[in-house]
Amino acid sequence: MANEGMSIPIPDVLEIDHGVLGQLESILKKHRFQRAIILFDSFSSEHYQGRIIENTSGVSVDCLTLDLTSSIYDLIDKAFQLDRYDVVLAIGGGSIIDFGKYVAFSRRTPFISIPISPSNDGFASSNCSLFVNGKKTTVPAKVPYGIIADLSIIQHAPTPFILAGIGDLMSNITALYDWAFEEKHGYSQGNAFATMLSKKAVNSFIRTPMDDLRQKIFLKELMSSLTMGGISTVISGNSAPISGAEHMISHALDKTSKNPQMHGIQVGVCTYLMSLVHEHRVERMVKVFSRTGFFEHVKQTPFDRDEFIHAIDLAPSMKPTRYTYLHERKYREKAKQLIETDPYLKEMIKNP
Repeated sequence: MANEGMSIPIPDVLEIDHGVLGQLESILKKHRFQRAIILFDSFSSEHYQGRIIENTSGVSVDCLTLDLTSSIYDLIDKAFQLDRYDVVLAIGGGSIIDFGKYVAFSRRTPFISIPISPSNDGFASSNCSLFVNGKKTTVPAKVPYGIIADLSIIQHAPTPFILAGIGDLMSNITALYDWAFEEKHGYSQGNAFATMLSKKAVNSFIRTPMDDLRQKIFLKELMSSLTMGGISTVISGNSAPISGAEHMISHALDKTSKNPQMHGIQVGVCTYLMSLVHEHRVERMVKVFSRTGFFEHVKQTPFDRDEFIHAIDLAPSMKPTRYTYLHERKYREKAKQLIETDPYLKEMIKNP
């Protein structure tokens, strides 16, 4: 009997262009969403709530601003206090989008993601990062029903947020290398289509002109590639196509550093480090991180050397069921040695 394959949920709505937020009402009507609730953080509420209300007068839209310190238990309570809606939307940074994703998941309601910066791929993924017993924890949800990325908003994101998105996307390269290593050692089974999509996403991006981080073609490519990476995790059923040892070091920094930096910034530095450990595509990493100003940005606020070394040692415990290069001691030692010898790392990771 022929294998009929698997059913993969992908977004029904995918709008990445200038001015698409102004089309929100027509998008809702097209998909027959008559009653919607939009979740905001304090920043997005202040800057975009009025505009959205003004432009969606033809449909029923309720607005709710959430506290970004809310725990998973707060969100579950809130989800079941709400009336029944046809769709849940969230506009803002990664936290409020994760909140919206989980509220919608809890109520089995379609979710539309409206990111205002390209700082990571969470706006397109099936997981979300929430506070569970006081700790940030990755929990499952569903891939968004829709993604609306208005480039006229995203182009005004602070530069570090754009650089963070670059760092998060480039980690596809090292994550896939770790995933192949894991499969070779019998700890997991890869997925050819998820691998292809993740690889195509980053390879498409690195061919984009990088002389202007706010150029439409650059931002559209970055957002599109982050979206493809997020979808690859739906196909694989886990985060392996976009998350390997580089993410584990970042998670360890989140847990132990006195002053953790933005997720994508941490991941970008760890990605460069792991490319050196892997001895794979180092030259490409240097070109992208140099041309975009990523390296230069990190040099202004370098990482604490002792904290970083401790995070390398702690990294395998962040995901003990995985088997990346850093799960072997010799590669952890190699990574720590590279911090002492690589010219770029010495400027980005140093003693206070």
